[in-house]
Amino acid sequence: MKLIIAYIEPERLMNVKEILYKNKIHCFSVMDSYGHSFNDKHFLEMYRGVEMEVDLAKKIRVEIAVNESYVDITIKSLLQGGKKGQLGDGKIFVLPLNECYRISTGESGEGAIG
Repeated sequence: MKLIIAYIEPERLMNVKEILYKNKIHCFSVMDSYGHSFNDKHFLEMYRGVEMEVDLAKKIRVEIAVNESYVDITIKSLLQGGKKGQLGDGKIFVLPLNECYRISTGESGEGAIG
């Protein structure tokens, strides 16, 4: 089992979702995220009449827990849906997932993921 975490551009979310659905990957979480990388520039913005320096870029964080047989297709789906071909398109992290439990039944392991 793996936990796949992807940071993508907000405007790419619909593409990523469509490709995940098409590849029978229906269980995932999506969150707003803000971050900074070496490519991000600082800029000034007015907020309630106060000038503020903004240096965090908005991204979307997608988390997907998958069994081993779905790792490659999940990564390919995220790459295909999230790519614009520019620096700053995002990142994908793949982490080992030691255990998973389904709260409603108490089922654990690979069967609890789907």
